[in-house]
Amino acid sequence: MNKHHRTLELDRVLEMLAEQATCAASKELALRLEPCDNYRDAADALQRTADINTLTARYGTPGLGGIQDCTGALQRAKLGSRLSAGEILQVARVLRTIRTIKKWRGQGETPTAADDLFHVLAPVEGLEKDIFDAILSEEEIADTASSALNDLRRRIRRAQLKVREQLDGIIRSPQYAKALQEPIITMRDGRFVVPVKIECKNEVKGLVHDTSSSGATVFIEPMAVVDANNEIRMLQNEEQLEIDRILQEFSERIGQVADATRDSFAALLQLDLLFAKSRLADKMKATVPDLNEDGIIEFRKARHPLIQKDKVVPVDIRLGDGFDTLVITGPNTGGKTVALKTLGLLTLMAACGMMLPVATGSRAAVFTHVLADIGDEQSIEQSLSTFSSHIVKIIEILKIADTKSLVLTDELGAGTDPTEGAALAVSIITALRQRGVRLAATTHYAEVKMYALQTDGVENGCCEFDVATLSPTYRLLIGVPGRSNAFAISRRLGLPEEIIDEAKSMVSSENTRFEDVVSELESTRQQLENEVTAAETARSEADRLRAEMKKQTEAHEAALEKLEAEARDNARALVERTRSRTDLLLNELEELKKQKDKADFSEKVAAMRQGYARLKAQFAAVQAAYPQAELSRALEDPRFLRLVTHGVDAKSAYELTHLRELTAEAMAYGARRAREELTAAMQAGDLRPRESGLTPGAGGAFAESPEHWSRQTREELKTRARRGETIRL
Repeated sequence: MNKHHRTLELDRVLEMLAEQATCAASKELALRLEPCDNYRDAADALQRTADINTLTARYGTPGLGGIQDCTGALQRAKLGSRLSAGEILQVARVLRTIRTIKKWRGQGETPTAADDLFHVLAPVEGLEKDIFDAILSEEEIADTASSALNDLRRRIRRAQLKVREQLDGIIRSPQYAKALQEPIITMRDGRFVVPVKIECKNEVKGLVHDTSSSGATVFIEPMAVVDANNEIRMLQNEEQLEIDRILQEFSERIGQVADATRDSFAALLQLDLLFAKSRLADKMKATVPDLNEDGIIEFRKARHPLIQKDKVVPVDIRLGDGFDTLVITGPNTGGKTVALKTLGLLTLMAACGMMLPVATGSRAAVFTHVLADIGDEQSIEQSLSTFSSHIVKIIEILKIADTKSLVLTDELGAGTDPTEGAALAVSIITALRQRGVRLAATTHYAEVKMYALQTDGVENGCCEFDVATLSPTYRLLIGVPGRSNAFAISRRLGLPEEIIDEAKSMVSSENTRFEDVVSELESTRQQLENEVTAAETARSEADRLRAEMKKQTEAHEAALEKLEAEARDNARALVERTRSRTDLLLNELEELKKQKDKADFSEKVAAMRQGYARLKAQFAAVQAAYPQAELSRALEDPRFLRLVTHGVDAKSAYELTHLRELTAEAMAYGARRAREELTAAMQAGDLRPRESGLTPGAGGAFAESPEHWSRQTREELKTRARRGETIRL
């Protein structure tokens, strides 16, 4: 990492990023991360981080913990070497993580900028499963790793059991009770032995394998079990050969997929770095800025990532849009350097593909070089003063800076005679602008402020300071030159007034007028801000009232809809009740057929017969008025039956149920009579047709044929027919 990036504390941010990584290899990648020096690479890196952040927000962060760098083991397996059980397990854990990440990505179908990394992942599920089934730990191979190993271990256990039985007989024998130090069975050099007192070692025939530290005990392998122990040793040797064969087989299988697994592991590290960027972004409440290659920077509510959340004050910083140079002034401890570092650090973070702690809608630019001269760094070894150290850095910057560079200088021209320092500052700014750089500089010189006011492309900025409380607000105001406020601060702190007045008299009239102008500008700005704040308050109140009115309107509409719904429900319920009652009445007749009580049934039948007799008598009047009427056919009509059952007389019931036919018949009859009488009258010569269809003496006779009658005429005729009137035409 170059010294300019370190000056802006990018290394500390990368340490924060490394803390979010889950494996040692990806932590190293985070610490070695370098900003991209071209727009395409930076935009791709930032888009990858943004897409991963979206995926983790939707599906959670997958686990990558526990994986270790296995590239060495993969290379040796590819060359044919036999890996240890621990190395094989290491590869298996990587394969498991590859499979897990691949499956996790399969949850979402939306394409992302990081899909090329996911496509590289090549799971080998069969090999992974076989390894975990066969190798239980770095020191333990499962019995089921192979049938031969299972058989050997069964034989070993059987032989060991046989030896233990023989030794149990020895330690329980009264013959050896006095010779044994303890009645136990132990092992030395992989062989079963018994502890014997040193003075009784000749009483137990066998091979001595060890002596206790005190020398009072010897560990003897009785001759009776020597052959059995030899057999166990041979079987154990065969077991180790089988284990070696199993490990060799796994090593060969790993060697076959070594290249694909190595590429997958490299992709895993890059993905882990992206997940770390995403976690850090969530921690900082960061957003994705709009990248550009035009040198335009606009950070809204930018927060320095190394300042505590409860202490950091968001600042708005602009550069490159309308002006290429920003001169920041203001009192000491006012936040100028923090604003400068925030500008440079966030630019570097964006070039590293990291989301920024800024508000939505911010813009960041990609530069080939980000050069910084910040801080008082005297070089004792080189015998350089503060001023000399700054000038040396400026010289280095001038050698590198070009149109794709961002230059940040703190206290430009400080550390020497103010007149000469101000002149140097203006000259350095001019030289850097001629190279086409984007420049942000802090200074206290009024000459530099004047230069910014008089020069196109150069803008003043200031860090606000509250003189009343002698504390900075850390707000960066662009377009307004700052004041040192030295006299005001001194007066507030208690410096005698005569000293302050004497100092004022020593200040040139030009500087005094300039400070007065700046003060007036500051006062005007504060007044405008107060007016804007009042306007915003009024607008907020109006929005609140509008929202409240809308809420009330919606409530009224909801209440009205509720009332309408209740009314509809009540009407529906009334209809249902009426329908139920009607159905009940209509079903009474049917209930007669269901009566099982014979007496009751007969009584009702008699009542029906009486009703039928009455109906028959009434129907005589119907037939008198309508000769074509027949009682049997009328009873076939359920409507007629329903009406007479509920007390309507037969004639009215018949007319109601045959209203349409009777009306049509009356109309046809009327039309026929009208034609007949009209024809007769015309033949007699006593009636002349008129255009209206009527003649004065015709008694309402119609001249037109019935097919030419108007709708009103037809309706009138229908009405008179319904009343039973005799219609004369």
